[in-house]
Amino acid sequence: MMYRHFKYETLLYLLAFLVALGLRLTQLGVMPLTDAEAAPALQALRLSQSVDTALNPHPFYILSTSILFLLYGGGTDFLARLMPALMGSLLVFAPLLFDNRIKPRPGLILAFLLAFDPGLVAISRQAASPIFAIGLSIFAVGFFNKDRRTLAAVFAALAFLSGPAIWLGLLGIGITWAIYQLFNRPARSEGEEVTPSAPKFSFNSSLLIVFIIAFIIAGTLFFTVPDGIGAAFASIPAFFETWVQTSDISPGMMMLSLLIYQPFTLLLAIIAIIRGSTKGVRRIIFLTIWMAVSLLLVIFLPARQMSDLAWMLIPLSALASLEFARHFNIFPDERREVIGVVLLTVFIWVFAWLGFAGMTWFPADSREYLLRFWMLIGALVLLVVSLLLIAAGWSIRTARLGGIWGLAVALGVLGLGGAFGTAGLRGLNFPELWWQPAIPLQADLLGETVDQVSEFGIGDDNSGRVVIVRLDSPALEWTLREHPVQVVDALDPSTSPDFVITPYEMDPALVAAYRGQDFIWRQSPVWRGAVPSNWFRWVTLREMPQGGESIILWARDDLFLDGQ
Repeated sequence: MMYRHFKYETLLYLLAFLVALGLRLTQLGVMPLTDAEAAPALQALRLSQSVDTALNPHPFYILSTSILFLLYGGGTDFLARLMPALMGSLLVFAPLLFDNRIKPRPGLILAFLLAFDPGLVAISRQAASPIFAIGLSIFAVGFFNKDRRTLAAVFAALAFLSGPAIWLGLLGIGITWAIYQLFNRPARSEGEEVTPSAPKFSFNSSLLIVFIIAFIIAGTLFFTVPDGIGAAFASIPAFFETWVQTSDISPGMMMLSLLIYQPFTLLLAIIAIIRGSTKGVRRIIFLTIWMAVSLLLVIFLPARQMSDLAWMLIPLSALASLEFARHFNIFPDERREVIGVVLLTVFIWVFAWLGFAGMTWFPADSREYLLRFWMLIGALVLLVVSLLLIAAGWSIRTARLGGIWGLAVALGVLGLGGAFGTAGLRGLNFPELWWQPAIPLQADLLGETVDQVSEFGIGDDNSGRVVIVRLDSPALEWTLREHPVQVVDALDPSTSPDFVITPYEMDPALVAAYRGQDFIWRQSPVWRGAVPSNWFRWVTLREMPQGGESIILWARDDLFLDGQ
């Protein structure tokens, strides 16, 4: 069944793409690469320089980024994150591949929700992130749904090259499909929309050949990097390792992130689930099961990371779009009433938010704190009572439309602020849950210091030889990628490199011949040790106590004028 498209739909999809691209490219290279990002980025850089290197289980990212580095003639933080940003931006076109299953209006709403979602924005700005697994697999299913089997096989091959995240997604979809079959047995309830049946899958040897050819060509970068195939299969044991390791991300932090970053989509999804379960709408039932399974998998995953929650955001956004599309038909004679309810809802919500934000400035046992707490509760009760009175006095429809659009404005502002925050546009001093841990806070300062001292003492800003002692930090190697860098367990006393980088401790042998300067290196918010007052301040002000480690940069004494 094909739904009729509306005017300017193509232009609106293009607008969604430009918005997504802007959020993902703005200041893309400002935040330094973390260790998890720098390791595959270094491998891509070495491949572009024709240096043999072992590959991480992210072959699609490494091979595609190596092409960018080769064309540019080097590596930058911006280029290291460009491919994920492009994939995250192209994801807004995915609803067009399902236009026989979702109407044009909910599909367009879904495109904008994908463009603005803070979680998807975050992983689209991270090197070697799950955005490749999510985007490529959705496009593979979409082309299969459109009966473009060859393109589906190609994108499926690329998805299997995307890294360990593909296996978490496939596990969630497989469990979802098995559970859905139990709900799919009863006959369709009266009044339910006819849902197009899933395309029949039949084994086709030609599609298998296309899959294998695409997998080999893309996985070896046209037969130039044979290790790419091994890296793809290495993603399987890497995925199983996540079930035996541990993580600092608790299930409570996962649930909190949904309330903070996706408040409006979560509210709409809950309404859609209630409506769909009572009416037996199969489409909503399937998305509900997928969302629940994806959430439970992440919660029970021992080595869970916030980026793993991104698989849940797809069905969550789809449910929200289906529900929000039901609130666009506002008749001309009811617009004034609806606008009035919208303004009332926004006003009460802003009043409640100000009361909540004011709680962070007072101790929990103070009179002012209790006063603002009851102001918050009173404002929320007032909002509910106001909507009930409007429903009784005017109409339920007016209260429903005004309440939903009012919350869309109020909660949408919070979600937009979360998108700007996860994009890093507010700076490194305002941490976000979706950021990767251990951010090299002073990476740029350290790199500039090495360049300046090297240029002054040697005459070339990139010729100073650097030895890294007892530090396992790919981000440090990435920061100094323009210099000859060697990583050792102990410094050879018979050598005297231009620069030595050590942990934050004094070395008498270095003190005699070198001058040292300490730098703050890896820094992470103390999420686990945060108390309720810390969380209140983080929700309102994005302030959270942070801990980290320092390192010392030692420069040989004769590189300075007075040393010479």
